[in-house]
Amino acid sequence: MKKIIAALAALTLSMSAMAQNAMDEASKMYPGWNLGNTMEACPCNWLSNELDWETGWQSTKTTQEIINYVKAQGFKSVRIPVAWYMHADANHNISEKWMNRVQEIVDYCMNADLYVVMNDHWDNGWVENSFGDLSSTTIKKNCETMNKLWTQIANRFKDYDKRLIFAGLNEPAVDNADKMKALVQYEQAFIDAVRATGGNNSNRILVVQGPATDIDKTSTLFTTLPVDKAENKLMVEVHFYSPWNFCGMDKDESWGNRFFYWGKENYVSGSKHNATWGEESYVAEEMQKMKAKYTEKGIPVIIGEYGCTWLSSVPSGENQDKHNASVSLWYATVTKEAINNGCVPFVWDTGNILERATKSEKCPYAMTGIINGANAAKWPYQVSAIEKVKEKAAAKSSGTAYNLNGTKVGEGYKGVTIVNGKKIAVR
Repeated sequence: MKKIIAALAALTLSMSAMAQNAMDEASKMYPGWNLGNTMEACPCNWLSNELDWETGWQSTKTTQEIINYVKAQGFKSVRIPVAWYMHADANHNISEKWMNRVQEIVDYCMNADLYVVMNDHWDNGWVENSFGDLSSTTIKKNCETMNKLWTQIANRFKDYDKRLIFAGLNEPAVDNADKMKALVQYEQAFIDAVRATGGNNSNRILVVQGPATDIDKTSTLFTTLPVDKAENKLMVEVHFYSPWNFCGMDKDESWGNRFFYWGKENYVSGSKHNATWGEESYVAEEMQKMKAKYTEKGIPVIIGEYGCTWLSSVPSGENQDKHNASVSLWYATVTKEAINNGCVPFVWDTGNILERATKSEKCPYAMTGIINGANAAKWPYQVSAIEKVKEKAAAKSSGTAYNLNGTKVGEGYKGVTIVNGKKIAVR
């Protein structure tokens, strides 16, 4: 009898753990880091061994020690971009040795007690660049492929706990309502495939991508989320590389100059490279759009990628110290404003911030900004642990109730019970 009670208790606590809602889990995930240009590198056809694709776009193989180092810097989550389609045969059967290697890296993160967001990342654009063809034939074919790939992935990881989160895509090339309809169908295929595998996947948190993972497009086009039979288990993903003059430009253009300096306190008198738009108030306004659209309604958002360009040596006549301070301020501002609005920020890093081979900081100004921003931020929502209800409400709760020892209890029981994986305190 004691063994039965213990088994029930373990099962109940496991159900309770997987039953945590997405918003509660999001509150534990920041700041996040990307294992960028690694498992998503493709196609690397000059390499005969597909496992060598891991170092096709950067030079360092992922190890437990590297992931431990990432954790030690203060990160709580790792986003693992992965190519799957390019490692599958003509029938979309994923290579076993590739699946094994991805699982090994996921295990490194689990061993370090990190959350993991694992996606299908660009993958040679098999679906993300397909929106030029919105025919029913193409959409049906892509949905079938999505189902085949994610069924395999989900089955491999179905026993992993709530720290593992799946994301269906990366940056879908969507910019209008018709393409948005197709995107929702692809995301629905992803959700349905994962849920159908059962186990912990029945309640696993899943991430759906906004159009182009752009905040403004997502705010206007992503009006209805896909249907999920699991309650409160979806997150929405957007990315943030703005203002582009500071984050991505590598030379002056006819339409605008590159920014070396960001934040009024970092302007350099006489320079034509001071920011002219996209500073602190703009960042706050963009993140507030995600709060109004999603997070204040209980749907967390991940900023799956964000980053700006750091120059280790600015051009002659420019101010290196002010540029360094600008980089730090940008990272601090984006990190803080994201968290303040219920968004989990994942910095994009391909070795430009943390040097993996030496396990050292390559850009300390970015790291200082990320950590300072996270420390200055305040998560805007209360984390729910135990729901308190009146005795009459508890009596109406559907499902069998157990106490924390795993023993079935009746209607009149007062105290903390678990019903349908949810802790309820009867008062």
